Amino acid sequence: MARPLIAAALLVEAVGLSGCGAEGHTASVPGIPRVLLLEARPIGTGPRFHPPASGPVTGRCARRLGARRGVHVELFAANRVVIVATGIGTRPPRAYSVGRISRAACYGDVVTLEPTGVVLVRSGRRPHLSSFFRAWGQHLSPRRLASFPAPAGTRVTVFVDGRRWPGSPGSVPLAVHSEIVLEVGPHVPPHASYTFPPGT
Repeated sequence: MARPLIAAALLVEAVGLSGCGAEGHTASVPGIPRVLLLEARPIGTGPRFHPPASGPVTGRCARRLGARRGVHVELFAANRVVIVATGIGTRPPRAYSVGRISRAACYGDVVTLEPTGVVLVRSGRRPHLSSFFRAWGQHLSPRRLASFPAPAGTRVTVFVDGRRWPGSPGSVPLAVHSEIVLEVGPHVPPHASYTFPPGT
């Protein structure tokens, strides 16, 4: 089921207002299907849940954004949402409009312009998740997701379009309009699709 950005934001807010601290809590919220409430988690607090963009620009750093295709990446750790940073794959100075990057000195092969998890991949490139995490400056391995190690006896779990990925997390291709979910800690039912903004 596709979900627009507004619905996702409302879900987080609704879960937050209905006692999101309780693991597995799915209080009824009028107008929101129970299946969506099961998939919703609050955003984590503190710097670990908001890791900044600190990696290098990967690929050619072009002055124009150019033609791009969208991929959506979601991270969950300790049963909370980890925010995908704004500005991954861009160089300062940057200009912002309503919280979104409207201009940067240059843009690499994979970039984020806002903290929604939408990753814009340059047309003609075929990067993998490992390239994106390198550009972000965050760690990704079978046993670690950003600053979160997998609990003992477990691994980082990856879902692509709702299906579990059998290989290593870094080997996931950033394919057009794919929905990629990474998890460490309690299982979160993964979204199977995402409603991309027009032209993405």
